[in-house]
Amino acid sequence: MRSLIDIKELSLKELDSLIDTALDIIENPQKYSEKCKGKKLATLFFEPSTRTRLSFEAAMYELGGNVLGFSEASSSSSAKGESVADTAKMISCYADIIAMRHPKEGAPLVASMNATIPVVNAGDGGHNHPTQTLADLLTIKRKKGRFNNLTIGLCGDLKFGRTVHSLIAAMSRYEGVKFVLISPEELRIPSYVKTDVLDKCGIEYVETKDLCGAMPELDILYMTRIQKERFFNEEDYLRLKDSYILDPQKLENAKKDLCIMHPLPRVNEISVKVDSDPRACYFEQALNGKYMRMALILMLLGIK
Repeated sequence: MRSLIDIKELSLKELDSLIDTALDIIENPQKYSEKCKGKKLATLFFEPSTRTRLSFEAAMYELGGNVLGFSEASSSSSAKGESVADTAKMISCYADIIAMRHPKEGAPLVASMNATIPVVNAGDGGHNHPTQTLADLLTIKRKKGRFNNLTIGLCGDLKFGRTVHSLIAAMSRYEGVKFVLISPEELRIPSYVKTDVLDKCGIEYVETKDLCGAMPELDILYMTRIQKERFFNEEDYLRLKDSYILDPQKLENAKKDLCIMHPLPRVNEISVKVDSDPRACYFEQALNGKYMRMALILMLLGIK
């Protein structure tokens, strides 16, 4: 039995295999419509979610399986004080695989150590979000046709942005990748990401506050929202929330084939006027998440 807590647990060969499966699902959906018949996915969401939870559910339904679970901590026994470990043991009696989101870093890891079925980390605090990264990788593959020799701009909340941390970990394994880290001083990438991933892999990166100045060299621009729920006081959030707002004017010097990504939800960091720009990929990115979660469910359940 195998779980997925961190994107680094997947080898490049396994990432390629998941992408190949997702691309085949896109081309031949009927072939997969009963692959998980009789199987159940438990969605344990201790924190609000729209895309991740619903795309996991859509993925399982489109594979012919069923879904059970909860969408907020208050509707689970954790509200009575039940531990994550006990929840995982108990859910193992009812389901075949778990997708879990939790506000505390490490909670899905604890669940995986106590469950007798696979556990997928669907986001743990500001730490990791491996299935969002799978969605990101499929989007990059479909738009760019490659993972090497790309300059990737990451903009916004790089401190608490778990999607950013996971994407850096994944893309740092490819050759010729360069990161431009665009953020206010207070929301810079954590030092452990620089030390344990970027420096360790010898990845070229620059840190800047200037989105417009960085724009012309970017192949991919990955926007993120400033996350209100990660701030300890509202004053800091209000001061930083509008640090970067992407609008058509800021894209005037961008490459014609720039790929604009965002893990969503957006607040106001991408103007709705950008949605009609052919370079906007974020809603397609959300759809790609469903395909990659379908591929992952099949892999973890050992279904060919």
